[in-house]
Amino acid sequence: MADSLILEVANFEHDVLTGIYSEETGRPQPLRFTITVQLKAAPHYAPDTPLDTSKNYMDLKFAASQALPEGVHFKLIEAVADHVCETLFVQDDRVLAVTVKIVKLAISENGEEIGITLTRERR
Repeated sequence: MADSLILEVANFEHDVLTGIYSEETGRPQPLRFTITVQLKAAPHYAPDTPLDTSKNYMDLKFAASQALPEGVHFKLIEAVADHVCETLFVQDDRVLAVTVKIVKLAISENGEEIGITLTRERR
């Protein structure tokens, strides 16, 4: 089994144009993202190992916010998750797999988490 490194950004919230119902279209709705990335691990991490030996956590937040195309309405949050995965694969060849969990905050009535989790492996 090869070594791997897991990076995660959990519970990041961002407004995205998404939804299929009339009350959802035309305005952004809040989504909560948890993004997990599996990377090829370096042979060793010393105290002075440079950042480029790993991946910047902010890249995960970027993929779920600024990398989403402005003004594009995603009918399904599955499509949002797919875009996040593809962005991370394009950014870095060391990314082996990406898991994106999205919770639709606007439809929660009693604090439940309603949403999806998509996992993609590099093809």
